[in-house]
Amino acid sequence: MALWKHLVQAASAIALAATFTSAASAQETVNIGYTGPLSGGAALYGKNTLVGLEMAAKEINDAGGFDVGGKKYKFNIVALDDKYSPSEAAVNAKRLKSQNNTPMVFTPHSGGAFAIQAFNEQDNFILGAYTSVPNMTERGNKLTLRIPPSFAGYVQPFINVQMKTFGKKLAMAGGDHDYAKAWAQLFGPAWTKAGGQIVAENPMSYNKDTDFYSGVSRVLAASPDVLFVGGASEPTALVAKQARELGFKGGFAVMDQAKLDEMAAVTGGMDMLEGSVGVLPLIYDKRPGTENFIAKFKKLYDRNPGTEASYHYSTLNAVAEAMKLAGTVSDPKAIHGKLSEAYGKLPPEKNPARITSVDDRGGTNANIVVGMVKNGKVETIEAASLGQ
Repeated sequence: MALWKHLVQAASAIALAATFTSAASAQETVNIGYTGPLSGGAALYGKNTLVGLEMAAKEINDAGGFDVGGKKYKFNIVALDDKYSPSEAAVNAKRLKSQNNTPMVFTPHSGGAFAIQAFNEQDNFILGAYTSVPNMTERGNKLTLRIPPSFAGYVQPFINVQMKTFGKKLAMAGGDHDYAKAWAQLFGPAWTKAGGQIVAENPMSYNKDTDFYSGVSRVLAASPDVLFVGGASEPTALVAKQARELGFKGGFAVMDQAKLDEMAAVTGGMDMLEGSVGVLPLIYDKRPGTENFIAKFKKLYDRNPGTEASYHYSTLNAVAEAMKLAGTVSDPKAIHGKLSEAYGKLPPEKNPARITSVDDRGGTNANIVVGMVKNGKVETIEAASLGQ
């Protein structure tokens, strides 16, 4: 009997091992890399981008994964903190590719994205760049995906509404990081071309400082009608708050990295942001797919999602679809080549960012929506009608 018992136990163990082996072969894992600021002044911004990837991965995995060439795959998000440093982002990307064999690495800042572009083609992985800097996709890198549409589309609507509402004197008080510099290089000349005047320029270290009194005082001394501000939401809100406390009554042109609803959480409401124009916060977007995403996000995380989360959620869903269309999870060039078609195939509930396609340089196309704070509330402004 003892021998029979041992034989039964051995047979059971073999069967159990076979079951685990079958399950492992039935569903394999694709690592997706992320490098972004998860500590320091831009930590909230970094976490808001990462959570969109994590939410999409969880949904895909909980639904049984996705099928490519007859095999089931699930996603594993491998996230590293780069403290908003381009050099650390580059080191992290190298590590993610070499140690985790990631076919794609996401980063939510232009400095890091530009640093990674120096080697991502050679190392053979797709760069998922969450930055709207136009020249991110004008450098000929064939494995770059610029996730949001170019910020160039926001510039003229912002200028039109602020000049009409407040006046033509502008003070440039944005951040001194690469992304803010790119915005300033486009926004300043466009303002003067539209008949405006730049009366002061004083970039500040949004990602390092918490006291902006001296910097804001310096630009307000020129009596501007409008302040150009922008970095991550929290420090941008502190700049706006300081300006109001120093008596500024004009408008804020808020670059798209900062979000009006996240700023309001820092300023204690929308009152201090009256007259601000920026990207329409996601929670005010009433389109069907977006409303569905907001409800799911709030149920999971007990808070409102930001635009960053929606763009990353849409993009990981598109990556899964692109892998299906390409028939591979390991050939970045083939996957990148199917991203435009993949976005187009996504149903609205999987694409709250409403990305329609990817151009031949790797930049996404989507409808631009602008929001302005009026009487303490965010109103949607049709960008196409502002110049009329």
